[in-house]
Amino acid sequence: MTDTEQQQARKGRIAALVIAGTGVFWVLANLIGAEMGWSMRVRALFDLIALAGFVLAIAMIYQIWRARQKDQG
Repeated sequence: MTDTEQQQARKGRIAALVIAGTGVFWVLANLIGAEMGWSMRVRALFDLIALAGFVLAIAMIYQIWRARQKDQG
């Protein structure tokens, strides 16, 4: 495995962790919000934060994909 492939694999693992972490955060925020009786406004804020995390992950995946396309020629 070349150095470039190792860097791309590392970036892929980081993107996967961002996706998993965002999902766990979102589920926990919804559960805690429902249990503590948070308003829909506060819950919507956490939904938007989770959405931002997923958009970040998509951007990371796109960068990885573009780098692989560039390496292939």
